[in-house]
Amino acid sequence: MKGIRAMHLPTRHGVGPTCVALPPGPWPTVLDFLAERMPHVPRETWAERLRSQSVLNADGQPVPLTQPYTPHMRVFYYRHIADEPQLPERAHIVFEDDHLLVADKPHFMPVTPGGQYVQQSLLVQMKNLTGLDELAPLHRIDRETAGLVLLGKRPADRDAYHALFRQQHVHKTYHAVAAFRAGLTWPRTHTSRLVTGEPFYRMQEVPGAPNSETRISLLRSDGCRALYRLEPVSGKRHQLRVHMLALGLPLEADLLYPELRRRPDAQDDTSHPLQLLAQRIAFTDPVTGAERTFESQRSLRF
Repeated sequence: MKGIRAMHLPTRHGVGPTCVALPPGPWPTVLDFLAERMPHVPRETWAERLRSQSVLNADGQPVPLTQPYTPHMRVFYYRHIADEPQLPERAHIVFEDDHLLVADKPHFMPVTPGGQYVQQSLLVQMKNLTGLDELAPLHRIDRETAGLVLLGKRPADRDAYHALFRQQHVHKTYHAVAAFRAGLTWPRTHTSRLVTGEPFYRMQEVPGAPNSETRISLLRSDGCRALYRLEPVSGKRHQLRVHMLALGLPLEADLLYPELRRRPDAQDDTSHPLQLLAQRIAFTDPVTGAERTFESQRSLRF
């Protein structure tokens, strides 16, 4: 079973269709397959989606409730969560032209639909706000992190923008709050080899050739806590969180490091956001040639 975007089918309420290729198997109907292979959605919910014509075939036609199971058939469905939690803040647009949209997102908001958030995700919110079905994120930041995210408007431009990140031609600046440690010198550069840890959604440092680099500066301190500027050269998952942890400075309200304090499916405590902010991003626009610098209007608790 492989999920892909069906580019020829329209979005619904900002959500693009997900494609499922039906493998060989014993299921009498498409409903039986969907209910067994994706049990996180109750069978009656799948049945209601079929009755409401929210499951389509490759021609964009509704799949009937009693559709016989046909191996290698492709069906398309639109993700919907009936009791989706409401986030306390909305994202807002800080820049927009014919090619690019820059959004400033709050903590806890995923960039793309995932887990318990669909309509609350940044991408769906921006699609609903702008009416742009082809809007797509050009990079990602963690759901727990607030700040700037670039989204591309035109498919023809995406590779040019993606190349900026691949070639490390984007200067990203984050702010973070953590404890203050006397004796550390600033600024400093931290490099290490990051690999997937346990559980799989955490990262860890291991011996070996470095594959990650972060420049870290102290902005100000009250003697106990401090505000830091983090400038990642590479873009590994959770890089900033793990590099600060390696210095003995875990970020405030981090529920993954140094120890796991929240399971992925647990409810968010939005009163205690991770103190990490994608504060500034600068680059030369590969489409227009303009020098771009954007800053978040959000701030951390310091």
